[in-house]
Amino acid sequence: MGDGVAETETMTGDGGTARQSRSGKDTLLDARGLTKRFGDILANDRVDLVINKGEIHALLGENGAGKSTLVKMFYGSLEPDGGEILWQGQRVDIGNPAAARELGIGMVFQHFSLFEALTVAENIALALPNPGRMSELANRIQSVSRDYGLPLNPDDIVADLPVGIRQRIEIVRCLLQEPQLIIMDEPTSVLTPQEADLLFLTLERLAKEGCAVLYISHRLEEVKRICHHATILRHGQVVRECDPTKETPASLASMMVGADVASVSASSQKPQIGETRLALKNLSAKAATPFATALNKVSLDLRAGEVVAIAGVAGNGQGELFDAISGEMPVAADMVVLDGKPCGNRNITWRRRQNAAFVPEERLGHGAVPGMKLSQNIVLTRHRTGDKLVSGFFVSNANAGKMEQRIKKSFDVRMSHDDPEARSLSGGNLQKFVVGRELDRKPGVLIVNQPTWGVDAGAAALIRQALIDLARSGSAVLVISQDLDEIFEIADRIAVISRGYLSAAEPTSDMNRERVGLLMAGGAEAQGEVA
Repeated sequence: MGDGVAETETMTGDGGTARQSRSGKDTLLDARGLTKRFGDILANDRVDLVINKGEIHALLGENGAGKSTLVKMFYGSLEPDGGEILWQGQRVDIGNPAAARELGIGMVFQHFSLFEALTVAENIALALPNPGRMSELANRIQSVSRDYGLPLNPDDIVADLPVGIRQRIEIVRCLLQEPQLIIMDEPTSVLTPQEADLLFLTLERLAKEGCAVLYISHRLEEVKRICHHATILRHGQVVRECDPTKETPASLASMMVGADVASVSASSQKPQIGETRLALKNLSAKAATPFATALNKVSLDLRAGEVVAIAGVAGNGQGELFDAISGEMPVAADMVVLDGKPCGNRNITWRRRQNAAFVPEERLGHGAVPGMKLSQNIVLTRHRTGDKLVSGFFVSNANAGKMEQRIKKSFDVRMSHDDPEARSLSGGNLQKFVVGRELDRKPGVLIVNQPTWGVDAGAAALIRQALIDLARSGSAVLVISQDLDEIFEIADRIAVISRGYLSAAEPTSDMNRERVGLLMAGGAEAQGEVA
């Protein structure tokens, strides 16, 4: 596959040129021809990857490109079907995560693996083979966390901590294992801009000390900012290597998808603001569980023609707010008003019949039933919306099938065969289906929680443009998102949620990342309490 481009931009199907230009005395991990199959699916096809000491190395690719499969083989969670891994020049078999940690490979997962009822020290002790006495461990935690600019109190209960501090726990837990290679999967997805900046300083320090970082992210601005080298996967193969500092986010995205990625702009289509379609009036709700977030006098007017985005770090009431708006969590009738009709105590089916649509954060299990076909999942959410899917006791499989095909085509949902079960789709393709199913209705009001969670650059652009187009057609769109790039790209107004308080929605032109970050860090709380 080699096409003779520069050393740092080598097509690497055979691995030869790229390995020769990058491997040497500083090579830490050298993967050669790694292959992994799942039935008929070839997830990794003879993948070559070289990671050097002191390097922040980006691993990029579309959804389903094989990134997760590859790093799971590095961390011992999966066994390769072919190829080999060399660690500091010696062939190794990494049979399980404990073996990986013994070598010096640590991993910080996208989704936290913390016990909320335990303290910081207790959570860290569970991950260490020989934690020693708790008092000594607590001292180590304080010393290491302070030394790396990630201060922790070992005695804090995890349930009481914001998400940014929980991320610190995961990182410090990894650092206490004294790794030589840290694998990080979407590490900034739950951080404020200020917390992300702090993380970048930590990673840069680790790199200077000789530790390598394998960095997986869909946020290409971050990759360009902090990574020294990038490997791009497509359809399970390495298709490109480059120096990301010499690229643009657009060029990195095009390498990932194999084509130019369409730009998205809300400002190019000026909104024609109409009447209020959804009104939240002092919406309050007690925390349903000890670890849930109470909602405190949340007020917002969502108008026809606009996209309003709610920013915030995960765990600050986004899920509870979505449940209250969608009808999954009943509140007082006048706290939620849909097209002039109080509906806080109405269920989700009633709200759908009023031409409202909802996309939850959790796509598998909440947005779609895993063991049901896509057409059947369409029927579940649209059987009472006038789509001629149900007549009496009979379901029109033909009409549901036509909808499935239309959504598949419009949103580029990739699947092995027509109308598969929801659980057979990759995360990104299922996200496109769930969002597409609701957009296909052309609802008057759309509420979507994390619209592009875990999707690649091309799919994200498609979804974001579809949300803007829906608003400009006269609908009202409310987006709950942790992705600030996304928010500034699509929103006409921005509000911030913090510990169940919502700030006033302000024009995007009056906001910047620093102001949003401050609101995320507690400013929204203060503003909400005053309101």
